[in-house]
Amino acid sequence: MRTKELIHEAKNHLPFTALATIVAIILVILFQYLIQKRISEDLFEIFHPLHIIASSIVTAGIFYKYKSKLIPALLVGIMGAIIIGSFSDIILPWLGGNILGLGTSFHLLLIENPLLILAAAIIGSLIGISIKITKIPHFIHVFLSVFASLFYLLAFSSGFNLVYFIGVFLIVLISVIIPCCMSDILFPFFFLRKKLKNKCN
Repeated sequence: MRTKELIHEAKNHLPFTALATIVAIILVILFQYLIQKRISEDLFEIFHPLHIIASSIVTAGIFYKYKSKLIPALLVGIMGAIIIGSFSDIILPWLGGNILGLGTSFHLLLIENPLLILAAAIIGSLIGISIKITKIPHFIHVFLSVFASLFYLLAFSSGFNLVYFIGVFLIVLISVIIPCCMSDILFPFFFLRKKLKNKCN
């Protein structure tokens, strides 16, 4: 059952993702409240494409590692990174922010700058196909996803204070853990039609 596989992988990745989220929030608090600098939209527009690159590296890399076909691996990498990356960095933070009453506005970078997002996915997929490395990019992927989700909430929300960071922690954690496991692990194996069997720990 793919649902069981997703739960298994989510549990394995939960401690690291939670730690990465806490570290990111602490850094943002120091940056925003001690240095008195506001998180701008520009930071999100940097981290989201970087997250797309990291995601496509892993997704395409895993697919190509087990089925050495260039075009299918490229397509799987691009689709997985863009669809699930947008879900993780934008849709879930937007929903979570509005549930918290932050007045978070919706900005889909895929529509606003499609060439940037498509280029990021293609570049990442080609890298993943070339190196076929999955563990190090996945580590980087989680950090980039955490910051992208967090920066989206901060850049596109109308009101914010320290109290909200408790809810933000949960939003970012959910926004990262399930989509990242789906993108890096379940998505390529869905097309490979293989069981995980701890191939991507």
